[in-house]
Amino acid sequence: MSKGLPKRSEDYSAWYNELVQKADLAENSPVRGCMVIKPYGYTIWEKMQRALDDMFKETGHTNAYFPLFIPKSFLSKEASHVEGFAKECAVVTHYRLKNAPDGSGVIVDPEAKLTEELIVRPTSETVIWSTYKNWIQSYRDLPVLVNQWANVVRWEMRTRLFLRTTEFLWQEGHTAHATADEAVAETKQMLEVYATFAEEWMALPVVRGVKTANERFAGAEDTYCIEALMQDGKALQAGTSHFLGQNFAKAFDVQYTSKEGKLDYVWGTSWGVSTRLMGALIMAHSDDEGLVLPPKLAPIQVVIVPIFKGAEQLATITEKIQPLLKELKSKGISVKFDNRDGNSPGWKFAEYELKGVPVRVAIGPRDLENGTAEVARRDTKEKKVYSMENLASQIEGLLTDIQQNIYQKAQSFRTANTTKVETYEEFKQILDEKPGFVLAHWDGTSETEERIKEETKATIRCIPLDSPAEEGKCIVTGKPSSRRVLFARAY
Repeated sequence: MSKGLPKRSEDYSAWYNELVQKADLAENSPVRGCMVIKPYGYTIWEKMQRALDDMFKETGHTNAYFPLFIPKSFLSKEASHVEGFAKECAVVTHYRLKNAPDGSGVIVDPEAKLTEELIVRPTSETVIWSTYKNWIQSYRDLPVLVNQWANVVRWEMRTRLFLRTTEFLWQEGHTAHATADEAVAETKQMLEVYATFAEEWMALPVVRGVKTANERFAGAEDTYCIEALMQDGKALQAGTSHFLGQNFAKAFDVQYTSKEGKLDYVWGTSWGVSTRLMGALIMAHSDDEGLVLPPKLAPIQVVIVPIFKGAEQLATITEKIQPLLKELKSKGISVKFDNRDGNSPGWKFAEYELKGVPVRVAIGPRDLENGTAEVARRDTKEKKVYSMENLASQIEGLLTDIQQNIYQKAQSFRTANTTKVETYEEFKQILDEKPGFVLAHWDGTSETEERIKEETKATIRCIPLDSPAEEGKCIVTGKPSSRRVLFARAY
């Protein structure tokens, strides 16, 4: 039973949309472009949040919270920043409603107009840097290493659950430093935190790189990113880390007195990942039967399905299974014993396959006689009969193996779908016939980058940090190039 999902090969977009909803991850809300994250989906996000939060704290960061509303005047203080976000801003103009005089409903009270309009947070650089002006006076106050978990609003025209929604959840780190070197080191450190999380928790191989000037975050000097490849050959930006230079410090007059008594502007960074990671997790690993979840992020890592007829058989299986349940939980493994009698074992198998539970254990009367259990793994769909003796340790090892196998499969897919090209014709052909990452030479100009984007819908995802020096010629202009950059069509 596949719950009627479309095949990925026939309609990847429909497959994704239906899987998100049928696997109980999220659904559309009454507000266009917004979503309701359901308990099963939110549990995955909580696991992501917990792992990332621990990593942030290990690198010296602490959490704070800043206002949802930002004075409109703040956005105009950093010119490129307001230009980058102006089209996506939701604006609060009034603070009260009243009944319409004709009784037709509720209207905005025209007398309750705000003296200064407020922006609903699209990102928090401006309000945070206005706060840092109060926090920072001396070198002794630096560095400031702050993160916040929050929601943001960006008024999107075309939305898709998790990938692009009007409101989404994220974390945003904002740090202030005494020197440019410290700020750059912070930017690179947080990029590596994101890459480690993607690879070790999400089982998702990523390319670490730096964005071109065209693709840089509005208000940043440099934007570093991690780029992942989805199963349909499109790229997905999975996280960004920005070196802000002194741009926001100058915009909000955040200065400090150095040890030598000199007054200077502080150096800043910001970095973030969002619920878009949920979309990446789904699209990188799942199949036509449903989710395939890395064990580290699965809400349920092991499900035990008893196969029984009548209350007596169920009671016997329940009694025998208790030591296994206890041992799995003692190992920190999340386990569910599904003893519901309203659904058949086959229905349950399909349900947990759809939800991506990594390991399924089936135990019936014959298994009890033989002291065995049937164990199925979600990633390969392999089934094997194990002895009940030492089964918890066997499952623990299996979960580790599944985590590694999912990563290796994604890495092999990326390798097979990364192509080097030498000419523009070859570039266009590969994009149409073999979607994926394309490594090509580029002359370094914004004009050429824009032309490629307009003509092919492919963008420079990043200049890979591990890209070796290699003399070549730009695929479009034939001008000299010193290294290849990473192109793809993207979400």
